[in-house]
Amino acid sequence: MTKAQIVEHCSSFYGVELDGSATKAELVEQATALAQGAVDTFPELFVSAYRQGLARKLGLTAINDADQPLVDDLLELMAAQKLDFTLTFRRLADLADPDSSAAAISDLFEFDEALQAWLERWRERLSMESTTGSERQGSMYSANPAFIPRNHLVQEAIAAATDSNDLDPFNQLVDVLEQPHRYRPELARFAMPPRPEQAVCQTFCGT
Repeated sequence: MTKAQIVEHCSSFYGVELDGSATKAELVEQATALAQGAVDTFPELFVSAYRQGLARKLGLTAINDADQPLVDDLLELMAAQKLDFTLTFRRLADLADPDSSAAAISDLFEFDEALQAWLERWRERLSMESTTGSERQGSMYSANPAFIPRNHLVQEAIAAATDSNDLDPFNQLVDVLEQPHRYRPELARFAMPPRPEQAVCQTFCGT
């Protein structure tokens, strides 16, 4: 990289104008310091974005330090119970408004006894929010899709197209994923995780 390129890079990426008359070694040192400074901000930015995302998924305006045990306990329970990530959060969205008439995934997924104590803590935390149940559920539905491109469905579409020249599974999957946040019971199979024999153990970034 030339001196001019270093100066241009720092101007474009960091908004800092370096002195082009400095030696290349000096410019490299200054550019490295700018890059390290940018990298050092990542942990704080990541935690902030992570908490904002989880807050939306859980129906909260924000997650503060006092809420972190609630979040951590849920994730630990999900891991221990081997709960499907997508369906867990979608079911929480269903439960966010007891008076809702929206189609729910309760026929596909329900919390067992192991989650009941956590659910009580979650409902108690929701009671501190100023939003209505309807508002909260709407926000949670937008953050918690019912349908995602699960690997076994993608593999099914690929196999049909390559083995049988049949694009119907692909087209149907695309149609379902155009509205991932609106659950439709007749499309329940697209919301389900794979059965053991359907699990895709190897996938590629190209898919």
